[in-house]
Amino acid sequence: MESLGLNWMAFAVPFFLFFMGLEYLVSKWQKKDYFRFNNSVANINVGIAERLLDTFTVGAFYFVYDYIHKHYAIFDLKPGILGWVALFLATDLVWYWYHRLAHEINLFWSAHVVHHQSEDFNYTTSARITVFQALIRTGFWTILPLIGFPAGMISTMLILHGLYPFFIHTRTIGKLGWLEYILVTPSHHRVHHASNPEYLDKNYGDVLIIWDKLFGTFVEEKEDANELVYGLTKPLESHSFLWQQFHFMMELAETVRRTPGFVPKIKVLFGRPDDIDPEVRDVLEKRFLSRSTVHATSRRFRGYVLGQLIGILSILFVFLLLENQVMVYHQVLISLFILITLVNCGALLEQRQWVFYLEISRFSLLILMAIPYLHDSLSFSALFIGSLLLWTYFSNLQKRYLRLVYGPVSY
Repeated sequence: MESLGLNWMAFAVPFFLFFMGLEYLVSKWQKKDYFRFNNSVANINVGIAERLLDTFTVGAFYFVYDYIHKHYAIFDLKPGILGWVALFLATDLVWYWYHRLAHEINLFWSAHVVHHQSEDFNYTTSARITVFQALIRTGFWTILPLIGFPAGMISTMLILHGLYPFFIHTRTIGKLGWLEYILVTPSHHRVHHASNPEYLDKNYGDVLIIWDKLFGTFVEEKEDANELVYGLTKPLESHSFLWQQFHFMMELAETVRRTPGFVPKIKVLFGRPDDIDPEVRDVLEKRFLSRSTVHATSRRFRGYVLGQLIGILSILFVFLLLENQVMVYHQVLISLFILITLVNCGALLEQRQWVFYLEISRFSLLILMAIPYLHDSLSFSALFIGSLLLWTYFSNLQKRYLRLVYGPVSY
């Protein structure tokens, strides 16, 4: 792969998609309804954004680890069996405390909350990780090179360590016998994602469950417990890509704005999410998130959304695979195209009327991508005439587009 200049990490996309599809088939075989269309699309959209933005941040993370190790490492630890075991245990322990504090401190919860918004619990839920969460986690993991672990070891461990949590986001697997005493199992993680009062803020572990048992945050999934309810204690009730990413940041900022005094403001930032007045979200929703009364349910509409999702996943895979061969100009435009498409998918799920403007934006990006390959006046003339016609018939095209996409709708 390296000799061909390909990025082998791109194959993580089809790898995880394969298991999502497999879980969907297993759930149908079990006659369980664990997947809902809108939730699954919204979950995968968040994962696409994180995978895309990781392309531009992973190198920076490695540089941070390497710089700290070279200049501030307390010990100089070498690769070896004991070294890898120690790194695994240290990584898992740091994860526990990062994860726990991400639930207990507003500033960290504003990034982590996205992972808990899904009211379904399946492999698509594991995709709900944001680049903001990755930044905060990196801050916690900087203790590893400070201890003395080299950047290469840390990066390798984080990749391997990050694979396991994907497989515990499922309802198709029951309890796993004696493994329940050692590992974080799907049963343990279902408890963590449940919003039932008896399960809140429990089971923070990533691979090993021993940390929860050691620090008093372990709760077992009870056989006779009430049906687990997933998602936030105050459901988001929105599939908007932007609202999912930023709603709690806005709630936190609004609460800080309303709080008088510098010290009380700081206490809000580092206080608990439970202390944020739920009424703040209601105010912000009225200001920024107008609810649509239109509900398109046609097969054509779902097919259009699914087609966009498949298309953008294909573009992401090829982009990641050929990352080293794509010039910066096209990297920026392709990234913008993917991000606007994610916003567009969320707007479609929310039945927004302004999705046509996003389509125009995507079309404009395609034109910008093509410009370097236009070398004659005829091509530029056709481009100019086409843009003029689009502007002239904009209103009519918008109405036809909305009718075509949403079709017959219910109110």
